[in-house]
Amino acid sequence: MEETFSFILEVIGTVAAAISGIRLAATKNFDWFGAYTVGLVTAIGGGTLRDLLLDIPVFWMQTWWYLGVTALSLATVIVFRNILVSQEKLLFIFDSIGLALFCVIGIHKTLAIDYPMWVAVVMGIVTGAFGGVLRDILINEEPLVFRKDIYATACLAGAIVYWLIMVSGGSYLTRQLSCAATIILLRVLALKFNLSLPTLKSSPGKTKDV
Repeated sequence: MEETFSFILEVIGTVAAAISGIRLAATKNFDWFGAYTVGLVTAIGGGTLRDLLLDIPVFWMQTWWYLGVTALSLATVIVFRNILVSQEKLLFIFDSIGLALFCVIGIHKTLAIDYPMWVAVVMGIVTGAFGGVLRDILINEEPLVFRKDIYATACLAGAIVYWLIMVSGGSYLTRQLSCAATIILLRVLALKFNLSLPTLKSSPGKTKDV
């Protein structure tokens, strides 16, 4: 049951992350191969770094499935280009879903090989956010995780919720769904109320962010 549920989360997360990357590539007028590459890197980047750090087999090298799902995501963006590319909020939706589900997957996989919770928290953030960092670098944008936006911070909050439910005896399903819901909710609230982290400035008298 747990493995089936994790697989479903991974399917949804991969699709959401790939579409967010492909959609951004489309706004930069990338060709199909370039858009596919950006989508694939967005979908597998965080998990790849996680597996390398944990010294376990890199997940996407075990099956062609991730390459295929990214291809289907590209086809979806091509067919529904007018809807997916023109609607700015859709990027936020897909990005938030991918961020949340990949964070959950990162925590689960780390705990499954008996690492402590604090390592699982770091791996959850890495899995959720690093693919987006690579995506933004490839399309020549400042990575979202380094801006004022509530991004990695949302992963941290979701991971804490996961841990609190786990130590209180909550079920596997409850802690995973609660973690994902927390991340998505924080992202939505941050957008709605224009919430952000303070920026680090070169000096008190200057307004330029560092």
